[in-house]
Amino acid sequence: MNEVIAEFIDYLLNTKNYSTHTASAYESDIRDFTNFFARFNDGTVNLADIGKCDTFSFRGWLADRAKRELTHKSTARALSSLRTFYKWLGRYKNIQNEAIGLISSPKVPRKLSKAIETTDVADMHSAIRAIDMNEPWIAARDWALVVLIFGCGLRISEALSLKNIDVIGAPNSLRIVGKGNKERIVPVLPAVNTAIEKYMKINPFGVRDNDPLFRSVRGLPMSPRMAEKVIENLRHYLQLPDYVTPHALRHTFATALLAGGADLRSLQELLGHSSLSTTQLYTKVNMAEIMDAYKHAHPLAGNDD
Repeated sequence: MNEVIAEFIDYLLNTKNYSTHTASAYESDIRDFTNFFARFNDGTVNLADIGKCDTFSFRGWLADRAKRELTHKSTARALSSLRTFYKWLGRYKNIQNEAIGLISSPKVPRKLSKAIETTDVADMHSAIRAIDMNEPWIAARDWALVVLIFGCGLRISEALSLKNIDVIGAPNSLRIVGKGNKERIVPVLPAVNTAIEKYMKINPFGVRDNDPLFRSVRGLPMSPRMAEKVIENLRHYLQLPDYVTPHALRHTFATALLAGGADLRSLQELLGHSSLSTTQLYTKVNMAEIMDAYKHAHPLAGNDD
């Protein structure tokens, strides 16, 4: 069975172009199920056994995860991983299992992210200069990163994947490679180009075409954790709420466009969402803000008659 799982993981990495992190999560989920199944199968499990699993086996596994107090979100992901595995088995190993399709995923509440006040984003500029006053190039780097994520709605990984050649000449748009190696084009505002150009002019490590745009103090590629730390420092300095994160900058970009009249399909393209349902969450956020304003401002909001 180990060989089959290894073959499936290789398929995810080299055929589907999934990231190592994602493939590792799939493997962990599948092994969680096979380990559970083995406990009720004399300690062994093989391909034929997996093919014959019934709804009782799958529901027993879900109940076992609930007993271990694993979250609904984690279990929903694990079940999705297992479904993908069985789909692959059906296609490449001629192992058909209809029972997996009869199992419902646990309900996962969708949390609505919070947008950052635009005045707080503006305050980040002076805060960065104060925090990094002894290192002007780091201050310029951090502000360029903030403006890029906020101005283009990028994920951290997407911003950090950019090379110097991508931004030289103040382009009007950027080609971004997002999740699943999906490409999209995002427009670049003048303010974003200005911040990047200022940073590139004083970057002590030069601007060779294929070098990473964002560098660490030692000249290495900036890591996602380093980028998160930049926002953490700003949050503490400005005494902002805990929800102020790099992702919140991207979220603020999305809610601002939606409030400005952008349609959902355009927003989906700009954010690189594979599913429109993900983008539709922003309409719920916007409606929540509208309802909050209504409750506090409308003359009849507090009238029970």
